[in-house]
Amino acid sequence: MAVSLYDISIGSYLQVVDACRNVLKKGAGSGLDLTEVVDARLRPDMFPFRFQVVSVWHHSLGAIKGIEAGVFSPPPALGELDYRALQGLLDEAADGLRQYPRADIEALEGRPVKFKMGDFEIPFSAEDFILTFSLPNLYFHATTAYDILRMLGAPLGKLDFLGQMRVRT
Repeated sequence: MAVSLYDISIGSYLQVVDACRNVLKKGAGSGLDLTEVVDARLRPDMFPFRFQVVSVWHHSLGAIKGIEAGVFSPPPALGELDYRALQGLLDEAADGLRQYPRADIEALEGRPVKFKMGDFEIPFSAEDFILTFSLPNLYFHATTAYDILRMLGAPLGKLDFLGQMRVRT
């Protein structure tokens, strides 16, 4: 059986987004100062936790919307979101992704999409955009958000990051 566009996009996005939702839920219940968490960074030259979570939202639901539009750009400025608002973005991503019928996603196969940042552009097919740009970015930002919470003391483990795997039944 071939792997479908729906499986590599919606299936993978939901696994990561739902896992990230759980990671943030555990972080919220761990006694951490959530105001400090949103500004925390692994290193001074890295973006803060807030940006990592916004990027998970953007490289999941935003990626599908970008494929539909034919263009994907860096995330919009959303302001200084607090922890609860970040949780809301992940809820929005999960809910939005679950609304896409399989047939609608499969119909995007082969569609051209370009990453555009100012005058800089990278042309992709929908499949290559997902596999070589969107998913690597999604994993990077989800991992960084997890790492920041873990560094601050949230009781997280690898299974929290992995989320619900698609297993053979």
